[in-house]
Amino acid sequence: MTQRFYLESLGCPKNDVDSDKIIGTLMLDGLERTDDASLADLVVVNTCAFIEDARRESIDTVLALSKQRKDGARVVVTGCMAERYGSELAESLPEADHIAGFGVPITLTKKSLAVSGEQIPAFDLLNLPRPKSSSPWAYIKIAEGCDRNCGFCAIPSFRGPQRSRDVESILAEVEQLGAKEIVLVAQDLASYGKDRPEELGAGSIVELVNRVASKVSRTRLLYLYPSDLSDALIDAICATGVPYFDLSLQHVSKQHLRRMRRWGDGTRFLNRIEDIRKREPQAAMRSNFIVGYPGETEEDHDELLQFIEDAQLDWCGFFGFSPEDGTYALNLPDHVDKSLMNERLSELREMQDAITARRRDDLIG
Repeated sequence: MTQRFYLESLGCPKNDVDSDKIIGTLMLDGLERTDDASLADLVVVNTCAFIEDARRESIDTVLALSKQRKDGARVVVTGCMAERYGSELAESLPEADHIAGFGVPITLTKKSLAVSGEQIPAFDLLNLPRPKSSSPWAYIKIAEGCDRNCGFCAIPSFRGPQRSRDVESILAEVEQLGAKEIVLVAQDLASYGKDRPEELGAGSIVELVNRVASKVSRTRLLYLYPSDLSDALIDAICATGVPYFDLSLQHVSKQHLRRMRRWGDGTRFLNRIEDIRKREPQAAMRSNFIVGYPGETEEDHDELLQFIEDAQLDWCGFFGFSPEDGTYALNLPDHVDKSLMNERLSELREMQDAITARRRDDLIG
């Protein structure tokens, strides 16, 4: 009798890509996928550990699925939370049969799986094959890890430094997926190739976008660090058929961005947004902002409010600061009171909701 597996994917699109590759591997091993966890012989939870809310959701999901599993079924926890907290998670979560960090094969066997810290190069999620896309669009991860040192972010501590894929392997995945729209993702997308100066080099993202766009109807890019948004990259994105710019701004106050260990300021960002709109008036734009990072003053908040009004972005996500182990920000003074942080979040979201509604209305007719 064919054995079945169930997989729950949490977190960002990059995690969705990893989940696809786990699915592909399990299917090659002869397992059949099911959408009902209670029928599965193997239950896999691909976790997120970016912020506290994500970790709580991951734990709650594991607990809920462990209650649903049938007798004899095994629960495996993988993903960022498994990699980041490895042995600690194994001790505190007895409901999970195995904790599988990055590079650890996921199987039905009862053999103990390694946790954080052990490398098994044969199981490389970045380059594993995937099943054909079941939807008209698909994410493709073009690199893993990040070389930046943003004050709030723990990702480099468990995803490691940037590791860019070969262009040909990416193009082969585009062909294999068979999707009409490809969405390129990475922790630091526009830095693609910088870690391989001899083979790829800085600016390689432009050539990659052009080559992917030549194979599919639409190409999108997620998570663009503003300092790497060159004129050539703007032109390449505008030529994809989807002039969509997902800008990783995080804040606009110059002094506050330096506290975050990030580049830029509101004036530079507005100028770049204007450059994009001159090149393509119909360009769509989105960004994310962190509210309540230590040291954020009323002046910093007011500057962000003014930027939101001036920029008129199509969508924005606003997230309350989450103190993370191993980050520069964890031990910074002047933490913002949670009630004040929530007030600022509400004010920003209300302003952006109105802008988004107006911009959507402008598309009617």
